[in-house]
Amino acid sequence: MLKMGMFSKMNGQEQAQRFLQTDFWADFKTAHGWKKYSFILSPDGTVSERNSENQCAPDRTILSVLVRKFSLKFTAFYIAYVPMAPECANLEFIETVSANLKKYLPKNTVYIRFDPPVGFATATERDEAVEKLRHNRNTKARPASVCVQPPDTTILGLNKSCDELLAAMKSKWRYNIRLSQKKGVEVSYYTADNPEFETVFDQFYSLFEITGKRDGVNFHAKSYYKDLLERGKPSVCSDGPQIRLYLAKHEDDYLAGIITLFCKREAVYLYGASGNLKRNLMPAYLLQWTAIQDAKKYGCPEYDFYGIPPTDAENHPMHGLYLFKTGFGGQEIHRIGSIDVPLRSVMYSLYSAAEKIRAWWHKKFLKKLIGR
Repeated sequence: MLKMGMFSKMNGQEQAQRFLQTDFWADFKTAHGWKKYSFILSPDGTVSERNSENQCAPDRTILSVLVRKFSLKFTAFYIAYVPMAPECANLEFIETVSANLKKYLPKNTVYIRFDPPVGFATATERDEAVEKLRHNRNTKARPASVCVQPPDTTILGLNKSCDELLAAMKSKWRYNIRLSQKKGVEVSYYTADNPEFETVFDQFYSLFEITGKRDGVNFHAKSYYKDLLERGKPSVCSDGPQIRLYLAKHEDDYLAGIITLFCKREAVYLYGASGNLKRNLMPAYLLQWTAIQDAKKYGCPEYDFYGIPPTDAENHPMHGLYLFKTGFGGQEIHRIGSIDVPLRSVMYSLYSAAEKIRAWWHKKFLKKLIGR
């Protein structure tokens, strides 16, 4: 098992937080259908509401919890989500945390879902660990049938020089980066306070729509991404994560773009889009290399490509994505995935079944339909 970093201590070092546990992310999700709760988590699993008096204890950590409401004809129910925390996959501890959180959450909360950032070197090791958790009868906590965050990723350490990073890539990746530069592809980044932002953001979203139609991918509304960039501009978020939009352009054509998050804990490639023009110019490689170099300058210790297939199986529908992201020389990480603690058993069973159907519909049926 890999050690995935330290859960942020409440001693003023907010830069140590994973971005999904920051106030920045909680505020952003609150603007898009969720409600944020913020707690202090102690080593024994007890929690207390976060305030100015209790957030400086050296042995305690921030715990950000997001809650979403679903309204039915005669009632309403809620789900709670704890992204990228706690930093362990001990089901008994997670159940203890859930029991202590329950009193602070809405009455009809169906379950609390956790995404512990516990990683393994191979998918096989991870799958064996998940099976052991699945057969643990000493707790109500269980591996979820659907993961919220991508459990498999590749993370590139940035403690090397740019020349060393290039040398660690596959040779074809270095070639494609240089080809893109040689052919005149230009990469620029924009934040939401840039005078050209409205124009370039429209160009990016047009690429997003092309990507969705081509690959059968569903995206959020345009306003979702624009709000993220607005909140992450330097003038608003000087001490928190910064969100940048990168665009690759050749002559008058916008070819591809990515949205990347930078903070002191990590840089994360969040979203990507590409058009159908001049794909032979390899703009995606130069986009990533530019963002990687900027992440080093920003002071990020690592660059997370955020989501790959679990293995290099050639028959996987996203095999090309696996090859692309792993070719930059990062370390593969296979996380344990989401863990649920049901609070209302009957409702949880119904919700879980509906969630499986929804996942099948989007990942299998719609993709095949669009592919035809």
